[in-house]
Amino acid sequence: MAKIAHLTSVHPRNDTRIFIKQCRSLAAHDYDITLIVADNKGEEYRDNVKIVDAGRLPGRINRILRTTQQVFSKAVDLNADLYHLHDPELIPMGLKLRCLAKKVIFDSHEDVPADIRDKQYINPLVRFVISKIYEIYERRACSQFDAIIAATPYIKDKFLMINANSVDINNYPILGELNLYNINDWSQKELQVCYIGGISVLRGVREIIHALELTTSKVRLQIAGEFDAPDLKEEVKKYSGWKLADDLGFVNRDGVKMILSRCMVGLVTFHPLLNHISAQPNKMFEYMSAGIPVIASNFPLWSEIIEGNDCGLCVDPLDPKAIANAIDFIIMNPDRARQMGENGLKAVQKYYNWDIEEAKLLRLYEQVLGVS
Repeated sequence: MAKIAHLTSVHPRNDTRIFIKQCRSLAAHDYDITLIVADNKGEEYRDNVKIVDAGRLPGRINRILRTTQQVFSKAVDLNADLYHLHDPELIPMGLKLRCLAKKVIFDSHEDVPADIRDKQYINPLVRFVISKIYEIYERRACSQFDAIIAATPYIKDKFLMINANSVDINNYPILGELNLYNINDWSQKELQVCYIGGISVLRGVREIIHALELTTSKVRLQIAGEFDAPDLKEEVKKYSGWKLADDLGFVNRDGVKMILSRCMVGLVTFHPLLNHISAQPNKMFEYMSAGIPVIASNFPLWSEIIEGNDCGLCVDPLDPKAIANAIDFIIMNPDRARQMGENGLKAVQKYYNWDIEEAKLLRLYEQVLGVS
């Protein structure tokens, strides 16, 4: 049985992509899986995965300079056959593991150079320079790894120019996980829409709350997730639309399922940034997998998915009135909404599901490990 170590210094131990999908899938196919995290929550054994805690230190500098070393130390002690890295700051650790003749896979969850260029709190010239420096470093380092996993086809195409052994393992939903009711049982729905995930300015929270002020359908917003800044939460609480929002905070997977079972539409109206336009947000496909329509940003890729499968509406994410009109249309046309929901679920069952991605992950592992 091959011994595998998944490493993260940033993500939580119950991360959907890392633990729920990848680690559990690999463990179910007879791999010996250890997930090394840094959260100060101790060690545990869950779903045939051993979770090892490297410990968390306060502050970003400590995390990058010291926590990564602690993760590396735990990784070396484990003496695994293959190391699967999930954070850019662990790339130097990956290079050290390669020097120890270990097999290493880097999992790129996002287009990091584009993400750096999108950080508006950094001076434009400074972030351009940082982005270029990281891009050069990423190109040189990742060419030395045994394989690259990319979270989207767009990111995969970029890495193919760096490392020929690059594949996309998309963050598509697990079939049946979030579909509580029979898709045709629309009687369970309430006059609710939802946003689930990290809450920030760039993910459109201001426009969503302003859109509530403009709706005529008496709809309520179920907003589940954590604000990235306390002052942002205090700001949007002052908007008149906030009285139509139920602030649910962080919600576990069972809670997400219950929210989706009640709501008539899911929102994913990210701002048009470089790292968003080519992304494939997990929440978009989770809404589809739950059989509810999606209101999404009108980026070409997102429009191809949503409008191409007739499972929702695409709008200008910077226009609260456009968002409000889309909400009202779906709420006031339940038969059409149910059909969109059915179309989205069918698309997930056919194209956008974890079963397909799991098979790609298993094939890559077999190839890297030399398993026939």
